[in-house]
Amino acid sequence: MAKNRDARPLTLAISVVGLSGTEKDKGNCGVGKSCLCNRYVRADADSYYPEHTSVLSTIDFGGRVVNNDHFLYWGEVLHHGDDGLDCKIQLIEQTEFIDDQTFLPHRSTNLQPYSKRAAAAKLQSAEKLMYICTDQLGLEQDFDQKQMPDGKLAIDGFMLCVDVSKGCNRKFDDQMKFVGSLYMQISKSKRPIVLAATKCDECVEQHLRDLQAFAASKKNLVVVETSARTSVNVELCFHALIQQLDKTRGKPKTVSYLDAYKVQRQLVAMVTDRFEKVVLQTVRDYHITWKTVMNTLKGQSDYEDFIIMEGTRKARNTFNRHIAQLKQEHIRRRREEYLTSLPKALNNLLNNLEEVEHLTWSEAQSLIRNRPDFQCWFVVLERTPWDESDHIDNNDRRVPFDLLKTPDGERIFQNHVQHLLSEKRRVEMKERFKKTLERVQFISAGQPWEEVMCFVMEDEAYKYIAESDRRDVYSRHQLEIVERAKEDFQEMLFEHAELFYDLDLNATPSCDKMTEIHCVLSEEPRYRALQKLAPDRESLLLKHIGFVYHPTKQTCLSGQSCVDLKVEQVLANRLVQLDHGRSNHYYNTPNIDKINLCLLGKEGLAQELANEIRAQSTDNEYVLDGKIYELDLLPVDVNSTLLFSHNWVSTFKPHGCFCVFSSIESLNGVGDCIGRIRAEIAQNRRERFAQPLPFILVLANQRDTVCKNTPILRHQGQQLANKLQCTFVDLPSGAFPRKFNEYQIKQALRTVLEGLKHNSDVLSPLPSIRDMSEADLRIVMCAMCWDPFSVDLILSPFLDSQSCQAGQPGQSNTLILDKIIGDTRRRIQVTVLSYHSSIGVRKDELVHGYILVYSAKRKASMATLRAFLAEVQDVIPVQMVAITDSQADFFENDAIKELMTEGEHIATEIAAKFTALYSLSQYHRQTEVFTPFFNEVLERKPGIENAFMLDSSSRDCCTTAASEDVFPASPHSHSPIYNPYYDSEDDTEAPPPYSPIGDDVQLLPTPSERARYRIDLEGNEYPVHSTPNNDHDRSHKVPPPVLPKPALPKPAVRKLDPNLVRTIEAGMRSTRPSPRGTLTHGDHPEASDNYADPADTLLRSKGYNNEDIYAVPEDTHSRMLKLRGSLGGLHGGGGGEEEENGLDRRSHAARRPSKYKHRSKILFSKTKAYQRRFPSDSDGEDSGRATQKKKKGRGHRGSEEDPLLSPTDGWKGGIDNPAITSDPEQDDKKLKKKKTSKAPKEPKK
Repeated sequence: MAKNRDARPLTLAISVVGLSGTEKDKGNCGVGKSCLCNRYVRADADSYYPEHTSVLSTIDFGGRVVNNDHFLYWGEVLHHGDDGLDCKIQLIEQTEFIDDQTFLPHRSTNLQPYSKRAAAAKLQSAEKLMYICTDQLGLEQDFDQKQMPDGKLAIDGFMLCVDVSKGCNRKFDDQMKFVGSLYMQISKSKRPIVLAATKCDECVEQHLRDLQAFAASKKNLVVVETSARTSVNVELCFHALIQQLDKTRGKPKTVSYLDAYKVQRQLVAMVTDRFEKVVLQTVRDYHITWKTVMNTLKGQSDYEDFIIMEGTRKARNTFNRHIAQLKQEHIRRRREEYLTSLPKALNNLLNNLEEVEHLTWSEAQSLIRNRPDFQCWFVVLERTPWDESDHIDNNDRRVPFDLLKTPDGERIFQNHVQHLLSEKRRVEMKERFKKTLERVQFISAGQPWEEVMCFVMEDEAYKYIAESDRRDVYSRHQLEIVERAKEDFQEMLFEHAELFYDLDLNATPSCDKMTEIHCVLSEEPRYRALQKLAPDRESLLLKHIGFVYHPTKQTCLSGQSCVDLKVEQVLANRLVQLDHGRSNHYYNTPNIDKINLCLLGKEGLAQELANEIRAQSTDNEYVLDGKIYELDLLPVDVNSTLLFSHNWVSTFKPHGCFCVFSSIESLNGVGDCIGRIRAEIAQNRRERFAQPLPFILVLANQRDTVCKNTPILRHQGQQLANKLQCTFVDLPSGAFPRKFNEYQIKQALRTVLEGLKHNSDVLSPLPSIRDMSEADLRIVMCAMCWDPFSVDLILSPFLDSQSCQAGQPGQSNTLILDKIIGDTRRRIQVTVLSYHSSIGVRKDELVHGYILVYSAKRKASMATLRAFLAEVQDVIPVQMVAITDSQADFFENDAIKELMTEGEHIATEIAAKFTALYSLSQYHRQTEVFTPFFNEVLERKPGIENAFMLDSSSRDCCTTAASEDVFPASPHSHSPIYNPYYDSEDDTEAPPPYSPIGDDVQLLPTPSERARYRIDLEGNEYPVHSTPNNDHDRSHKVPPPVLPKPALPKPAVRKLDPNLVRTIEAGMRSTRPSPRGTLTHGDHPEASDNYADPADTLLRSKGYNNEDIYAVPEDTHSRMLKLRGSLGGLHGGGGGEEEENGLDRRSHAARRPSKYKHRSKILFSKTKAYQRRFPSDSDGEDSGRATQKKKKGRGHRGSEEDPLLSPTDGWKGGIDNPAITSDPEQDDKKLKKKKTSKAPKEPKK
């Protein structure tokens, strides 16, 4: 043992010996000396080589590693003791190398047998290199090269290895004999010996016991159970030998192999677990490589410990297993995803139970592949199966088609079929349950499911479906009941229209009014149907009341079904707005130079006519009557597909069509084509200014001798021309060889040009701004929202007329008709509104006639018509129109018959016109449906305007005489209010409320109509007498009106000019003594310059011409309002004398207009029916006045014009005959009585 004379650690040399030799001596394998040395010197797993051979070539044996010796130098290792002392161990393995040629031991310098050679205490070999593994031999430069120190070693101890495993062709007894002999030789060297029982991981218990018995028979011989493969007790056996060499060290505790192996396995398991966790946390993608992971984990203790104990190979195997697990997990997720989406795909591709119920799975796959949407759900891969292809890494989520061939695919298909069957059964049961609920009559709106459940529990469908389906079906059923109940309740509110439409607009209902409404409606079953939904019922009622009192198209309860909105849409789509710059129309002027002609014929006649016209033309220019026209010809055969194109007319834009025929067959074909072309043009309603296309029938000549059929063709052609209202061009007299004559062509061209000139005279000259703004008649057509018919039905009589045009910009609900009424062309303005939008027009605008439309299928429509008609003045003509599907409805449906009969009776009572339109008939498209009504309106126009002027002036006078606090203006009144303080700063006027007609509609009388009658302070009306004809007789001067302060711009409806009203009133006052001593013309020095003659201001006598004789100064709209000529029926001169003599003017006054409810028993009874429920509203004049005074300040205020609300009207005192109209004298007396009763109250104000 070398002495440690300095601070360097102790160095010991240990020789490992054991059975060696040829295969005959040791068997097929060694006893484990090399593995034991390898594990001890290089303990990390990567440096351990389990295979070491002793059969070498002569070259390898002579190499520097073996160096012609029978021992190996394993190098040095630093041994760490348990007591903290370190020493350096130099390890030598004594073996015997066999020649690979002779299989005999190699010859070396030492020729002694192995037993003596292995027991040598001193070894010497110059430049001998350290042995690492068998691969090192011959490749020494590729491995770490370390030489044996000084080329010689002195052995300090021996490690005797004994294989206790079963062995390979070796008997354990033979090995023990060799061990005994070897032990005897080694013991002679006086060196410590330790027995190492190797290969204990494959230990034979008997062999181990024999070895222990051998060791026990020797003195101080220790046996250590080792295993180089599992790295168990390797270091322990060397530690035991070192303790025997250095007595200063503590004696180690010998541990059996099994106990040491358990500890080793626990340590390995702990290291492995840590390493796997590191890999699990680090590696998340199965595409990552081992090299990347190794570089990532390098330096981490868990990784390094595992590499030392188990090695890189096991680490990589662990990594590969983890990667494979990740990949399988990915495939599993993709498979689950595909299997989850497969039912969805089957639901889309195979959703018909009848189609797939009896199919096999293979047939179903073929059917799936033939579906148009197959590519959206499935993908066919070139490489299968899908989980071994690159498809697993694609983002394509479509199902691989080969997945259907798996058992899972077939199972899902079978489940899909069963699902379709169960779903069909479930839907059937839900429908049966729905019908069961429908049969239960006592289910009311808002009734909870718990109250109904007990009555249907025995139903089969109830038992089959789940509770969620039951509640779902009941919720849908309840929703239907509630919606139906709400619709019925809303319809009931409309049916009680007289109950709501008796107040002013923009008012607020009083408590009494709400009580009245609830009392009336509470008797209705439809009111009680919402008993459990009282808040919803109250909300619907308040919403209805709010709409009635504040009606606009924005708040209409029908929403987008509002008549106003639908009319706007229809008129916007089918009418072109009046455009003063319509010069871009392709033939809007008679001065045209190019004519587009369509030539229509059969069997080539059209082409022959085109050739004939081109032959008579020069470069497509034709000379006619001294003017050159450029012709564009389009020959078309009657059987051509061009006629079936819907846009060929608008594309070619023909000015005329020459229809040529030469036989009965061609004549019939031409007639059919004309009807087809006209129908196509009629459908294109956007071309509103396109005149009718002229058609000219041209008879072709027969080229043979005088044909016997020519007179027949001439007669038939003339008859067809009369039927189609077109021109027929006959053959000229005489014989000519060609089919067409120049005379025929020129005559046909002249017909086209005359038609263009006639149409241009009708359409092209646009009326002036003044003509457009002044309509001869102003008609309002009213319809109810939600009525079961289209607005096209009621608009078709106007829109199908060629003289129909759109109103001015801003009048979206108005159209203009140019019709011949009587002997004169009249301009008729028709405004189509809903009933709720017409209420404001009824009282405040000049309307010459009403067309009231109602549906004979709906009671609410008739009720709304009655409520509206009851408040219309009886001087305004009314046309009632009932709408139904066909005439058969009157005889087959009692409800329709009742409503139509009621409408006809009302029309008979008020002397109105009544007609019916049928949606399934074409009668409503006739443009002359309302012509008789227009005639009547025109005849009664003077009386209508006089009544309107009387009513407006009466309101003006009453407003002037009354205080502003007592008689505030109606919130929706458009009539001007007389204000004596013209220059006051308070002379402002709030903008008018919503007007449904438009911004610039003038539903007011013309100034000439307003001047026909005078109005006294009591509102009575008397004729205006003519003034003297001579200018020197005009002694009375009238001061000109003072212009009021310009009012705020009111874009709603044009009002009656206040200046004109004051001018007329000033003229009236100047013809009778002034009660207040007004200033005459002689009181002012400049009267002659600023005053006008009464005759200029009012009217001329009958002898004057109908011309403009006086112009009032410009009004707020910067237009000149002119008073036109005399009116017929007025008295001549001497009228002024009657006034000065104090004659009663009421003898000349016209009858004050009443309302239609006084003339119709039906209207009167319907209106009176609600008032009889509340006697306080119809007691008498005094009680009514007291009630009105008591309710002052509330939103609910009776209108003085409304007999339903004014208790001062005499008919409420007990008149039972509603047809009795009011007497003018009685009305005057009542009005005086009112003024007398109100006179003492004025000082209090």
